[in-house]
Amino acid sequence: MFTSYSETIAYLYDNLPMFQRVGAVALKNDLSNTLKLCAALDNPQQKFKSIHVAGTNGKGSTSHMLASILQSAGYRTGLYTSPHLKDFTERIRVNGQPVTHAFIVAFVNRMRPLIESVKPSFFEITVAMAFEYFALQAVDMAVVEVGLGGRLDSTNVIIPELSVITNIGWDHKELLGDTLEKIASEKAGIIKPGKPVVISERQQEVEHVFTEKARAAGAPVYFASDDYNISQRVEEGKSVLEIRHRHDLIFKDLALPLQGFYQQKNVGGVLKAIDLLRSNGLQIGTVQVAEGLRKVVSQTGLKGRWQLLGSRPLIVCDTGHNQEGIAEVARQIGHQTYDNLYIVWGMVKDKDTAPILHLLPKEANYYFCQAKIPRALDAEVLMEQAQKAGLSGIVVHDVNDAIRQAKSRAGENDMIFIGGSTFVVAEIDGL
Repeated sequence: MFTSYSETIAYLYDNLPMFQRVGAVALKNDLSNTLKLCAALDNPQQKFKSIHVAGTNGKGSTSHMLASILQSAGYRTGLYTSPHLKDFTERIRVNGQPVTHAFIVAFVNRMRPLIESVKPSFFEITVAMAFEYFALQAVDMAVVEVGLGGRLDSTNVIIPELSVITNIGWDHKELLGDTLEKIASEKAGIIKPGKPVVISERQQEVEHVFTEKARAAGAPVYFASDDYNISQRVEEGKSVLEIRHRHDLIFKDLALPLQGFYQQKNVGGVLKAIDLLRSNGLQIGTVQVAEGLRKVVSQTGLKGRWQLLGSRPLIVCDTGHNQEGIAEVARQIGHQTYDNLYIVWGMVKDKDTAPILHLLPKEANYYFCQAKIPRALDAEVLMEQAQKAGLSGIVVHDVNDAIRQAKSRAGENDMIFIGGSTFVVAEIDGL
């Protein structure tokens, strides 16, 4: 019998395979474990309404924005996301408040015999835990982010009110497929019969995958970029949006605390999803949409999306870690003003590093580091690969030591960027 939160979490980490730490060996190629766990809990996923969010990039930001808008509209809102940055409780929230330690301890104690019989992954038991918490908390709506893929993801036991699929890009090719069409097909696996699906942006290579899957399922499909046109500028370190619905100006100067230019694509998908929720009877006003977007960070605790950590020198971190995500990060860096650029960079070893490293600015001074997880790419190996891409720097294994060294060299008009992996950002002190 566990009596403390710390020993309970240690049990989950030590006994259940976790993809973020060990990679593909943690995955199961069907939903049977999740279904067994949910059945033992009297199928809590059937006791609340939900929105399902998948995609290669943008699904986390999209999930948080949807949850924040629902909160602003007065709905009791659950939010399930992964991975966490600092603490396990970040994964499961209700109205922005993390799941309680007491619930986690009680849940694991109650489920321990089944855990040791079924031997689920860390993610599978976490999904079941989230669904039980949302049911007990009587949420009006839960926003549920897919962990990996979609079709075989543990979250795919829900029947949502609607689904949202964001950008499709090159990530987890060894698991999801070696073409964008195959990857999109796995993401499209969350489309449910008769349930509408929002695609955040049209991508010529893959849009037919979604239309064909939706047609087969009898599910209405909407491409948000057909309806919403969003422009973005940065003023005094803040992102400001102008949003048009077709030709009508909806918001002129909407401040968004999520500064990455890639958020333009995500916001459109969010707004189209809100349109569909309204048509389904939810009362969500324009003022509440604006408030939810403005307060997305404070209301949901979102971290690590082009997050400002300091101003003189400019210090920014971002969790982008795949080819498309890093392309957006590089574009964002290119819009900054600085004298010298310092980049603290680490990656995981199951990524195809070459195309990512070639996207990074060559004039930067690099500190190659590695997160304290088994999946981390050795910093010396990373530096060798980076040198082939024309990047230069030194190895400083510890993330925070690397940041300290960058700060010691940077002047007030310089920039320090920290990223390459969610797990590098997660280890930043004080985040």
